[in-house]
Amino acid sequence: MSIRVLRHKSRVLSGNALGDPVDRDLWVYLPPGYEESGLSYPVLWCLVGFTGAGAMIVAGNRWAPGLAERLDRLIAGGCPPAIVAFPDGFTRVGGSQYLNSAATGRYEDYVCDELVPFVDGNLRTLPRHEARGVFGKSSGGYGAVSLAMRRPGLFAAAACHSGDMGFEFCYVPDFARCAARVARAGSLEKWFSEFESTEKKKSADFAPINAIGMAACYSPAADEPLGLSLPFDLETGAMREEVWRRWKENDPVEMVRRPDCAQALRDLRLLYLDCGGDDEYQLHLGQRLFCRRLAEAGIAHESQEFPDDHRSISYRYDVSVPKLLSALDAAAPA
Repeated sequence: MSIRVLRHKSRVLSGNALGDPVDRDLWVYLPPGYEESGLSYPVLWCLVGFTGAGAMIVAGNRWAPGLAERLDRLIAGGCPPAIVAFPDGFTRVGGSQYLNSAATGRYEDYVCDELVPFVDGNLRTLPRHEARGVFGKSSGGYGAVSLAMRRPGLFAAAACHSGDMGFEFCYVPDFARCAARVARAGSLEKWFSEFESTEKKKSADFAPINAIGMAACYSPAADEPLGLSLPFDLETGAMREEVWRRWKENDPVEMVRRPDCAQALRDLRLLYLDCGGDDEYQLHLGQRLFCRRLAEAGIAHESQEFPDDHRSISYRYDVSVPKLLSALDAAAPA
């Protein structure tokens, strides 16, 4: 396998409210024979999940091979070769959902307007949308579907593994747990300060950081603590409907109702989705609802539900990656 780590300084992330770095590594997988072939290749953009970074999915472990090893094996078995890029969307609140937000930064613009042309300008790619795909798991799966809808004409194929959708199923159960943890700390700012200063994060910390991280992406608010609006009252847990509406506007289940988003998905060569039937965050229910909306809109798609939960499902890339690459233009002479 061949991994190249490119260094990129972002303009659009400059001055982000969280003070996150603008100089970031971009891990890139190069297919076997890249250096000698003289060919230009299609590019897949792999978006990692909440709290993740690109390097994590590349490496893997002894029991679960990383994506680089999987790609080598898939290509050796006849899958079309491609370049795969792994952008870093991590923030102090865990992630970015690959959206533009005043509370986190312009991560949609970062990926689409900076990193895509950066890779096209530094590697031998086929710099056109017919040779460009996007995929990911969990928040990365959300990002793949969301960017496919928000950026028509940038990607020709998208795959979503256990992606965030059906927000009432996957997010609302965390709200009460978040309120309880924050109440013990005394305030939202105090909880977050303690969370950041503690080296070992606890499993009980996931509910509050997930709620806070998503609020930073979906409902930024400069005049509220941490620059975000939570969709529930911290004292009573009661829903704040006006904030929740802002969240739901970003739910793929609702986005697909918009004519522009539906048309963007309709124009894809491939839209593939899968999810474990025992997903802990009930994302299989969100996927079922999303697929129903796709069918109602006459949008072609492939959907699978497999017998597993939300974790350790990188083996599903063995299904999606060949589908994506078969849908894209193949490597060609430079």
